[in-house]
Amino acid sequence: MITNQNRRGFTLVETILASVILCASILALGAISTRSLSGTKLNRQYETAVGLAERQLVMIDYIGVEDFIESGRTEGDFDNYEPVYHWQVSTQSIGIDNLYQVKVVVSWIGGTRQYNVTVDTRLNGTGRLIEVSAQ
Repeated sequence: MITNQNRRGFTLVETILASVILCASILALGAISTRSLSGTKLNRQYETAVGLAERQLVMIDYIGVEDFIESGRTEGDFDNYEPVYHWQVSTQSIGIDNLYQVKVVVSWIGGTRQYNVTVDTRLNGTGRLIEVSAQ
């Protein structure tokens, strides 16, 4: 008879068990990295939307809220970005001098879901754009 003291290597059960554990850990790491990349992409989209909302507010502040209201354009799209971001502005007079409540909503569709960022602030009705007459 052969004794167990001379046995070398692994049994088939030990090899299969090690393979299963290795495969499960690789799948778990793959799922974690995929979720991390998806989160990074969504974070980048939120940062872009906030930047676009700020850009829209700066433009409104520059030309003046009253002139912006008179222009009649209260929504539009930022076509140069992927995905396409849609902006919408609503204004409401506070009743104190030329003070207006301005709300900018930037929305986009990511995958199958719609996301949006809302910025709410108050702006003075007079803009910084000064018309200079020729002398």
